[in-house]
Amino acid sequence: MLKSAIKLATLALFSVALVAAPPSVPAFAAGGGGDPPSATPPPPDTRSAPRSSAKSKKKPSKQSSVDDAAFRQGYRAAHATIYERNDYAAAIGQLKALGHDDNAGVANLIGYSYRKLGDYKLSQTWYERALKADPNHVLTWQYYGLWQIEQGNRDQASYHLSRIAAICGTACEEYRSLATALEKPPGTGLVY
Repeated sequence: MLKSAIKLATLALFSVALVAAPPSVPAFAAGGGGDPPSATPPPPDTRSAPRSSAKSKKKPSKQSSVDDAAFRQGYRAAHATIYERNDYAAAIGQLKALGHDDNAGVANLIGYSYRKLGDYKLSQTWYERALKADPNHVLTWQYYGLWQIEQGNRDQASYHLSRIAAICGTACEEYRSLATALEKPPGTGLVY
């Protein structure tokens, strides 16, 4: 019981440190189609981090933990590879090397990269993996909604828009971006 309390307190401390840590790499959000905003990348979603049980023994891992600086640095580097250099293939390798494919933020960026490379089947798989890890990951709902538009599934994209509205309202950037894309006539050469 005491070990669980210590683990919980440690997790809370790391979560606060993760949120409070200043970003070291400027980055840009995608999806709006216009000039990228000056926002920094969101910290990786740690809610999908594996949890250990008291019955299982910890195995040494060669991969970094979502709570450590190496993971955050690798995530930010991959984020920059995507949004600053548009090198999606390299970013996929960087993200997979983090060893946290089931983290919603990581899986979403892998899905986004595959979509930008034109591999819609793999992109879909990764978006669904991200939503399985965190059903309220608003950026995945936005990017997957844009995927739906690109596939001609406007009704599904509208559903994604309603999910975004339920999570963050109609004033958030993700909602506005997807709503704008849905307002454009089908078949227009939209770029996201």
